Amino acid sequence: MIATMSSEISIRTQAIEAAIASLDSNFFRALCEPTRVAVLKRVMQLGRADVTAIAADLPQERSVVSRHLQVLLDARIVRATKVGRQMFYEVDGAAIIARLEGILKHTQGIAAHCCPATSL
Repeated sequence: MIATMSSEISIRTQAIEAAIASLDSNFFRALCEPTRVAVLKRVMQLGRADVTAIAADLPQERSVVSRHLQVLLDARIVRATKVGRQMFYEVDGAAIIARLEGILKHTQGIAAHCCPATSL
């Protein structure tokens, strides 16, 4: 009985840690900054573009936009391709979907351990 209880606590702890880790990630931190979201929106509007085109209609300096693009790149929200001396950015839809599916999986895993059952 004690071993079963200990095992359940361990499973619950692992599920909670996995869910918290997925929620406390670079992905969400990257999306918490309004300026960065504006940069991401611009990339979405343009499709594939370099930092000059992305920064063209934004109030921030190009260097600031470039730093925000680096955070989005590190979070695997955008991807970059170098052509000659220029870097082109575009949204990495497959990576975003994979990340969101992982978060959903972790959240579903923890729901049984921490949240009362409700009917949807």
